[in-house]
Amino acid sequence: MSSVLYDVPGPRAVTRNRVLGVATIIVVLAIIGWVIWRFAETGQFDAEKWEIFTYGAIWQRLLDGVIGTVSAFAVAAIGALVLGFVLAIGRLSDHGWVRTVVGWITEILRAIPVLIFMMLLYYGMPVIGVRMTPYWAVVIALIAYNGSVLAEVIRAGVESLPRGQSEAGYAIGLRKAGVLRLILLPQAIRAMLPVIVAQLVVTLKDTALGFIITYEELLYVIRLLGSNAVYHSPLIPTAIVGGTIYVAMCLALSYVAYRLEQSTKRRQQRGGGLHHPVGSVTDTQLLGLQVSTDAATGNEGGGIPPTRRP
Repeated sequence: MSSVLYDVPGPRAVTRNRVLGVATIIVVLAIIGWVIWRFAETGQFDAEKWEIFTYGAIWQRLLDGVIGTVSAFAVAAIGALVLGFVLAIGRLSDHGWVRTVVGWITEILRAIPVLIFMMLLYYGMPVIGVRMTPYWAVVIALIAYNGSVLAEVIRAGVESLPRGQSEAGYAIGLRKAGVLRLILLPQAIRAMLPVIVAQLVVTLKDTALGFIITYEELLYVIRLLGSNAVYHSPLIPTAIVGGTIYVAMCLALSYVAYRLEQSTKRRQQRGGGLHHPVGSVTDTQLLGLQVSTDAATGNEGGGIPPTRRP
């Protein structure tokens, strides 16, 4: 059987790929073994290096660091998603000046490194009389950078949808705001969910940059404990424990996103497939949603002409 993307490997190619795979595994295992051996040779596995983790106060200190990391991430993630939606909608505007202004804002925010953003907020703002706590400097910097990245992700997801999706919305009387809110954005979010989650994982890990501006998150605590001479400066043990905690948090976030994606797929399967641009929602329901929105916002001048389903 052949493939349209690549040629099916023959017997020699299969053998060569297997040999390369085994050789790669051996090299990786050899490197890991060498690192573990060097740790053992330098006494990183000695009991005195790990004695620090036998005290409850140390684990409480690590827990405080985890709470600091999670609290900054939670606010930054929500803010980045909101900012991403706002910038993405601006990039998709029909008005050229709006697209230009929002495009420049997005590119500037994406171009500034997160660490420099944090330092500007924490060390630079006091120069003009605005003082900011390390927490808010970390959160605002993460929102600005990751929000601009998510804006491009959402915009790319919307523009990747077939033109027939938006044309179907316009055909039943929806305006662009309704097409975006009810048809395009829900599908784009489902399609780009893995990329969005990956960027949120980056947001979680970027909270570690806050230790440079003295924000007491997990990395700050790890560095503080690892440089403690009273406990023989257990830098490697604290780094191993802290790294394990970071991996656990990232895996937990990825698992939540996986469960959300699976739940969405099951709902689509129970609905019998996508026979309508937005699933089982009827045209009348779409129009009703837009009319309700217009009534809530006081927009009565853009009435929707009555339509009838065949």
